[in-house]
Amino acid sequence: LNAPTEWKGVPALFFRRNATVSFKYSRGLASWLHRHVGDFDVVHVHAVLSHAPLAAAAACRAHQVPYIVRPLGTTASWSLGRKAWRKRVLMLAAGHRALDRAAAIHCTSAGEAGDLRAQGYDNTTVIPLGVDVPVDLEEYRVQPHGGTGRVADTSPYVLSLSRLDPKKNLETLIRAFAEARPHAGPPWRLVVAGDGDPQYAAALREAARKADVEAHVDFVGWVDGAGKQALLGGASLFALPSHHENFGIAVLEAAAYGVPSVVSRGVQLGDSLESAGAAWLTGSDLTSFGAALTAAISDADERARRAVLARTVAERFSWQRVATQLVALYTAVRQGVGLEASRHAGVRAEA
Repeated sequence: LNAPTEWKGVPALFFRRNATVSFKYSRGLASWLHRHVGDFDVVHVHAVLSHAPLAAAAACRAHQVPYIVRPLGTTASWSLGRKAWRKRVLMLAAGHRALDRAAAIHCTSAGEAGDLRAQGYDNTTVIPLGVDVPVDLEEYRVQPHGGTGRVADTSPYVLSLSRLDPKKNLETLIRAFAEARPHAGPPWRLVVAGDGDPQYAAALREAARKADVEAHVDFVGWVDGAGKQALLGGASLFALPSHHENFGIAVLEAAAYGVPSVVSRGVQLGDSLESAGAAWLTGSDLTSFGAALTAAISDADERARRAVLARTVAERFSWQRVATQLVALYTAVRQGVGLEASRHAGVRAEA
């Protein structure tokens, strides 16, 4: 704590949380920032409505260090509508100032940037998240059913990989799967990977029971590393009916493994995938999402066609490209030459 260490190969400092899981108040972090933020040229702040980003933005302003804010979807109207009174207070107290005084607001999608511009923030720039694109997919497809405990089961499966949170709208996915499954040829399964609110997880299991697909839905919990790669590599389809996603990194990860997706319009990355012909983009309600899921699992040829296109889309989001754009942004902010210069620099460096 409060000392340089290494985490997953990255230099890092950890600070104790003194209060609340949601706000994550940390006296040690705030103190360290005010002592050391002046040692840095640029600060990249992630999120808005918790103590760490607000403390970082305040320290930067106090010490005249330029900073960039990546809102992480926290300023989207759907997000602000949850626990609205608390978020309204935080925005009035410190959130608006943090965004107003930022040298740049780093959005990960054009949709997120549009939302912020509609709120009066013009200092936005769009740089997506990155993804590792496997060179050889066959090594991840050795184990059918992706290591979910049913190794002998070679039936195709729809994969959901996300935090278990009401925002993800996974109860709609379960009901849509129950409607779509009878229309498919082989006996499909649904694999739900991720953890989160225990009450919501229990509600999802109950939804599977009520929809009479309990025997065909696997809740596999948190996965990472080789287990996550196996799940992605073995999936025939990815599905995410979220009410709102400012990007949708799991969808992009699936695309990198050649997995087409059925996604709601609330997933900001969905437009890019649909325009490339790599996904079924639909509403987040049961009727429209169920129809799209049924169409996807009923047409193997169309899934195969979109799988190839999904890989092509993912290659546009390589970490090399993303890092080039971030370096250009940091350089422009440090030099105070403006966002437009960073965009041109990013294009030149990538070329």
